[in-house]
Amino acid sequence: MTRVILCRFGELFLKSGNRKRFEATLHRNMAAAVADVPGARVEPVHGRVLVHVPDELAAEDAAQRLERVFGLVSISVASVTAPTVDAMTAEACAVAARARDERGVATFKIEARRGDKELPFTSMDLARDIGGRVLEATGLRVDVHKPQLSLGVEVTTHRAFVYGGERAAPGGLPVGVSGRGLVLLSGGIDSPVAAWLAAKRGLALDAVYFHSPPYIGEKSRDKVVALGKILRRWQALDSITVVSFTETQKRLRDAGPGELAVVLYRRMMMRIADAVADRLRADALVTGENLGQVASQTVQNLAAIEAAARHLVLRPLVTYDKVDTTALARRIGTYETSILPFDDCCSLFLPRHPATAARIQDAEKAEQGLDLPGEVAAAVAASEVVDLRGS
Repeated sequence: MTRVILCRFGELFLKSGNRKRFEATLHRNMAAAVADVPGARVEPVHGRVLVHVPDELAAEDAAQRLERVFGLVSISVASVTAPTVDAMTAEACAVAARARDERGVATFKIEARRGDKELPFTSMDLARDIGGRVLEATGLRVDVHKPQLSLGVEVTTHRAFVYGGERAAPGGLPVGVSGRGLVLLSGGIDSPVAAWLAAKRGLALDAVYFHSPPYIGEKSRDKVVALGKILRRWQALDSITVVSFTETQKRLRDAGPGELAVVLYRRMMMRIADAVADRLRADALVTGENLGQVASQTVQNLAAIEAAARHLVLRPLVTYDKVDTTALARRIGTYETSILPFDDCCSLFLPRHPATAARIQDAEKAEQGLDLPGEVAAAVAASEVVDLRGS
């Protein structure tokens, strides 16, 4: 029996004028996701995308990869049969019997979809007929409200697909349809989640990471690269630019009142990120900042920090609380790495009482004695790029 993964997309249906471009991007991203699965082949069809695979083992491998493709809302590993009631029924009975014997399933329902209105039966007729035969052949009970097994049957003119249930995919938009962004990535919980959310809205992403050796060790850098590789599995990150921030951070620490130090650090990070974004042709900056979560993230401080940036600044987590962010970090697989006990540069040289209502003019006054363009140029020139596309 031929195996195929039936892939469904949701929001793309709403994109009338751009739908072809969005779908083409989705197909490319799906092909890239399964490129290392031997024999996998992507076939776009009306309202669906099919991924053909040679066997059950390849189907599971491909399914796990496709579950991480933005733009898809669900997938099902299906068998392909002839578009006859007898052929579809035989496979539905086989799927139901396996679920009963292997997982102890006791109840089921049939969800039928007729793709060709010229076929000599309706979707309701098909569900009733196949459901009756499965009931008789397997002894399972019908439960249309909370079944333990949802048997799917989708039929077109030339073939039919039969499957036992759906697996969730992340939804959103295909990565790349919304332009390119640069995420300020740290080793904490928030910024990787912000990157994931930005990718879900179609942004292709690179990252910039600010490293402060010798105060911050190489394990902190390795932690950020590990987070980048996890995001790469979601197609959410292409590269990380590592910027050495130590000497700049010292000069910023000494430039003005101690309580402004964190604001000054982050304003400089924005400037350097702008320059990296120019080099990578990114359209926006993405941060993991959250309103009111820490002292530096008040409305006044965020305004003072953003004033130093030239690019649009996106903050996907601005209204999240830590419980929500942590739950999402666990779901996407970054949490366990994020909580490893290695500091980042923002933990250095912290004032005892940081400013919570910094004014832009005060920050600008503190920066007057610094060669800001020179600091930015030197930081970018000495940076190192970690390419994640082979990860």
